[in-house]
Amino acid sequence: MAGAIHFSDHGGDLKSGSPPLVLIHGSGGSRLHWPPQLRRLANYRVFGLDLPGHGDSPGEGETTIVGYVEQVVDWLDEQGIERVLLAGHSMGGAIAMTAALAKPDRVAGLILVGTGGRLRVNGEILQAAADPTRFEETVEVVITWAFSDQAPEKIVALAKTRMLETRPGIIHGDFVACNQFDICDQLPEIQVPTLILCGEQDRLTPLKYARHLDAEIPESTLVLIEGAGHMVMLEQPLDVTEAVEQYLGSF
Repeated sequence: MAGAIHFSDHGGDLKSGSPPLVLIHGSGGSRLHWPPQLRRLANYRVFGLDLPGHGDSPGEGETTIVGYVEQVVDWLDEQGIERVLLAGHSMGGAIAMTAALAKPDRVAGLILVGTGGRLRVNGEILQAAADPTRFEETVEVVITWAFSDQAPEKIVALAKTRMLETRPGIIHGDFVACNQFDICDQLPEIQVPTLILCGEQDRLTPLKYARHLDAEIPESTLVLIEGAGHMVMLEQPLDVTEAVEQYLGSF
């Protein structure tokens, strides 16, 4: 239910004419996977969501991207928000794109970070995630792949701690949802301004994923971020925030 979504709300007193920005995290994540620079953008209304079962949200997660889209749309209805800009990282990008296709009247634009039109999960990781006794092993592998070699150890350690706080079944459900996701043939139907961000050293959703999105989505802009992997917004928050602010300036 929509009430299961915990969220942060920045800039609620602003009288900006642009739609609010809603941040949607990736598998096993929370709103804190978005850096403070983005969650507290000056002069913009920004919501950071914890999907059900993640972060401070109670309840269970979903095992399909469509299920998560329904949760987000229910939350929008509950908040009385008609039209938004959706920013999604990895699985969150899948949710954002699917929402734009299913509810085009509700989505004014997209910011897609470290994601793709298809999100296959390594078979060994998917199998390990299904076994609670291998939970720590699974998290270790995912975190290792999620950051570039230059990522500060403190950021990597914090990301690992936060993922370990998520229940194993939630993370497995997220991976199942990602593994089933494939909208590659529908990408040309996304008819909103779209910013695509990708860390040049992303090993989970490599650069070819971002280039494919850019080639298929009609009104898109691709920005590559140096010195960053899959968790590009945590590794290079200032560069990511600058790109997002430039994009938001068009609304």
